[in-house]
Amino acid sequence: MRKLLVTSALPYANGSIHLGHLVEYIQTDIWVRFQKMSGNETYYICADDTHGTPIMLKAEEENISPDDLVNKVHDEHANDFKEFNVNFDHFYSTNSPENKKLSESIYNTLKENNKISSKEIDQFYDESKAMFLPDRFIKGSCPKCEAEDQYGDSCEKCGATYSPTELKNPYSVLSGTEPIRKKTLHYFFKLSECEEFLKEWIKNETLQPEAENKLKEWFDMGLQDWDISRDAPYFGFEIPDAPGKYFYVWLDAPIGYMASFKKFAQMNNLSFDEFWSKDSTAELIHFIGKDILYFHALFWPATLNYANYRTPSKIFTHGFLTVNGEKMSKSRGTFITARSYLDHIKDPNFLRYYYATKLNSSMEDLDLNLDDFVAKNNSDLIGKFINIPSRTSGFVSKFFNFELMPLASIKSKDALALLEKIKESKKIIETYYEAREFSKLVKVIMQLVENVNEYISKTEPWKLSKDEVQLKSNSSLHEICSVCLKSFRMISIFLSPIIPSLSEKIAMFYGEASFNSFALIEGDILKIEPYKHLLKRIEQESIDLMLSSNKES
Repeated sequence: MRKLLVTSALPYANGSIHLGHLVEYIQTDIWVRFQKMSGNETYYICADDTHGTPIMLKAEEENISPDDLVNKVHDEHANDFKEFNVNFDHFYSTNSPENKKLSESIYNTLKENNKISSKEIDQFYDESKAMFLPDRFIKGSCPKCEAEDQYGDSCEKCGATYSPTELKNPYSVLSGTEPIRKKTLHYFFKLSECEEFLKEWIKNETLQPEAENKLKEWFDMGLQDWDISRDAPYFGFEIPDAPGKYFYVWLDAPIGYMASFKKFAQMNNLSFDEFWSKDSTAELIHFIGKDILYFHALFWPATLNYANYRTPSKIFTHGFLTVNGEKMSKSRGTFITARSYLDHIKDPNFLRYYYATKLNSSMEDLDLNLDDFVAKNNSDLIGKFINIPSRTSGFVSKFFNFELMPLASIKSKDALALLEKIKESKKIIETYYEAREFSKLVKVIMQLVENVNEYISKTEPWKLSKDEVQLKSNSSLHEICSVCLKSFRMISIFLSPIIPSLSEKIAMFYGEASFNSFALIEGDILKIEPYKHLLKRIEQESIDLMLSSNKES
C-alpha cells in the first residue's frame, strides 16, 4: 500500500471559483479518488491562499477587515468545491496559526543555513496611494520579449521572471500613474545557490518532459535570488525581527500545504513527520497550473530542502482552459463562475465527465466548447451509458421480482465474452488513471458501453418479453437483462472517480452504499432496486442563461 499526500494549488481568496480553476481541482480529485479506490492511503489537502496586497485592497473596497473577507470567501469556496464533488480531506486557510509558526520556523532555518540575505533595493512607489507597489500592481512591457501589459513579476507570454523595476514603461495598476523609485531594505532567498541541487532533484522524473525543458531554459537564463519580503501596509505574516517587513505571499502560500496537513494530522492522530520529514517514504504530489511552475519547481523544492524538509515526489502541471476556442471573457459571458454553472446546468457530473474526456498527462491547454459539451454529455452519458439500465431494468422488475441471474448460471458465449471483456479492461483503465491519461480511459470505457448497447440491440430483449411461451420455457430474457445490468455496474465502478455523485445513485440502484473499490467488480450482484431516473439532459436554454448571467460590460 502506498502513502500519498496530494495537493492542488491554493485558490486565491479575493474572488470566486470559476471553471478555469475547476480544471485542476477536478483533475486532482479524479486521481485521488482512483488512488483511494485502489486501496492506497491517500490524503487530499488544500487551503485558501489568503495573504497579499490584493486581499487587503479588496477588503477595503468592501469595507470589511481582511480577516472577515478571507473567512467569507473561504465559506464560498468550500461550498463550491463540495457541490462539484471535489472531496478534500482538509480544506484550510493560509491565515492560520499553524502556517505562521511553520513560515517563521522555515525562515529561521533558512537563515541558519545561510540561504537568506538582505540588501537595500529600488522599489516602485505610488505617490498618489502612498504605498510601495507589489508585483501584481505594476504593469509594463516585459524586459525580455517586450510584450505589453505584463505584471511586475513574470511574463505570461514568454514565461520570463524578473523584478518589477526591470519592466519597461511601468505604471501603477491602482492609479494609472508612473511610479517613482524608492529605496527600501528587502530580504532574499538565495535561489542562485540552489541550481546544482535543483538539477539533481529533477533527474528522478519529478516533472513532465515539457516542464523539465522549461526549467532547463530557466537554468540557462541564470537563477536569480528571490525577494521574499514586502513592505507595510501588507496583509500577511510579519518577518521575525524585521518590523514593518512581511513575508511575500509566495513564501507562506506553499507552506500552507504543510500547515493544512499539520492541522489535519492533529485532528486525526496522524504523524506530520511521516509525510514531511527529510527521510519520509510517503509520496508528495502537487497538481498545479503551468503559470505557477516557476514557484513550485524552483523556489518551493529549494526552500524545503534547505529548511530540512522533504521535497515533492512529483509535480503534475496542466494547461489553461479556453471556452469556445478563446480566452475566457467577461464581455462574452464565458468567464463562468462555479456558482453560475451550478445555478443553471446544476449537475456537476457533466463538467467532470467533459473535462475527463479532454485531460491527459501533458501541459497542453484544453477547450470547453459549449456545443460539444452539450452534445457529448447528452450522447455519452444519457444516450449510451444511462441507456443500459433504462432499457433493461424494467424487464427484471416486471418478470423476475428485481432479481438478477447469478453469474454461475449464465451460459451464453456472447454474454460470458462481454462480461469477461469488461473485467479484463480493469488493468488498462487503472494504468490510464495512474498516468492521468483520463481522455484515453474514457475512450476505453465508452467502447465498453457501446459493446453493451450492441449486445442489447442484437438480443432484442423487448421482443422476448412479449413471448409468454418463451418466458415460461427458458430464461433468455432474464440472462440478457442480468448480463446488461451486471455490465453496467462494473462500468459504473470504473467511472466512479469521474462521476462520483452519479455513481452513488447507481450504487443505490444495486442496494450498495457506494462504489469505493475497484475490487467490487469481482463480486456478483443478485438484486436491483426499483429504477429511478438518474440524469436529465442538458438543454441549450440552460447554457444561454448561464452565459447571460456571467456577462459584464
